[in-house]
Amino acid sequence: MSHITEKTISQARLPNPPDPSRVHRIASDAEALEVARRLAAEFAPGASQRDRERILPWDELDRWSQSGLGGITVPREYGGADVSYETLAEVFVILCTADPALGQIPQNHFGLLGVLREIGTDDQKRRFYGEVLAGGRLGNAGPERKSRTILQGETRLERTPEGLRLTGQRFYSTGALFAHRVPARAIDDEGRPVQAWVPRDAPGLSVIDDWSSFGQRTTASGSVAFDAVPVDAADVLPVWQLAERPGLYGPNSQLVQAAIDQGIAIAAVADAIVFVREKARPWVDSGLERAADDPHLIQDVGRLQIDLHAAHEVLREAGRTLDAIASASLTAEASARASVAVAEAKVLTTRIALDASEKLFELAGSSATRAQHNLDRHWRNARTHTLHDPVRWKTHLIGNYLLNGVLPARHSWN
Repeated sequence: MSHITEKTISQARLPNPPDPSRVHRIASDAEALEVARRLAAEFAPGASQRDRERILPWDELDRWSQSGLGGITVPREYGGADVSYETLAEVFVILCTADPALGQIPQNHFGLLGVLREIGTDDQKRRFYGEVLAGGRLGNAGPERKSRTILQGETRLERTPEGLRLTGQRFYSTGALFAHRVPARAIDDEGRPVQAWVPRDAPGLSVIDDWSSFGQRTTASGSVAFDAVPVDAADVLPVWQLAERPGLYGPNSQLVQAAIDQGIAIAAVADAIVFVREKARPWVDSGLERAADDPHLIQDVGRLQIDLHAAHEVLREAGRTLDAIASASLTAEASARASVAVAEAKVLTTRIALDASEKLFELAGSSATRAQHNLDRHWRNARTHTLHDPVRWKTHLIGNYLLNGVLPARHSWN
């Protein structure tokens, strides 16, 4: 396994500039799913090696951009397919079944597009949507590493005689290394949270590949440093407004997180079935010739499949709930229903991802733990990614809403 040094500065390699002439324009939900399946078939064979050797998926992401998937949520009036939330979730399930680290990299891309949809000006939408449809990738500069909560921080966007300047340090910046723009949350001179959409090659911007987690190894979710980075005022979004009105940007982001976990779970169950069929040996006392005929294993696989199917259906239902709410007037109550629906999906996809990746070894036996199979990547990926949002707070959110009518909190932390 390769090791990551503290100072592996990514400025040595910037992403290839978008080539609009090579970017496909997806026109429908059905086409988005078809393209996702084709890319997943291309990405799956190399997923284990990329994880084992921490090979960053630069070429794969260029193919992702050229496929047109990056623009599928752009509204039709700006040239996009404006696919449903249900389709967006399924696209992530498909890609993350093939490679959950590669599949996770665009999560912030779509979360940021959701923020743009809700608070961007028409000019900002035309420019940024246009960049995305031309193959541009977005990667969020994440929260600050040392702040007490993700809502606090010291990153500042300040007016100076030379113009706006952005200064601060961020971490958990999934997608930033590979992005053409790196939006970052900061506090402006009025003390309000804003979001500056900074070009990846801006002077003073450094993306540091110091991500060393045992799971989701190739997401490169490391540090971003802003050293008096010049910012165009036209590239600043007032994210403080998000906490003041109902919206779907939060449930949209959470829906993608749940879909990533569902993809991990599907891959783990599939690999468990293949290993039991083809490699596992029956227990000596069973009197059986094949492990696949063991009634205990048969029952466990059946139980896993039921839980997997249930989580997937609740995820799809959550997507349909967001679609129904998006097509109607958006009230505080409707926004709350969206958050509750996605929270239910998140609880179930978290549990099946962890259960399936753990149960895999119990079903497949000790030979499945050999390093050559790299089956532990499923558990490592599940354990790492599911920590993104503690499900104990999801169950609390659901119960508090049902029992006490308490609406989920809205935040402006993007």
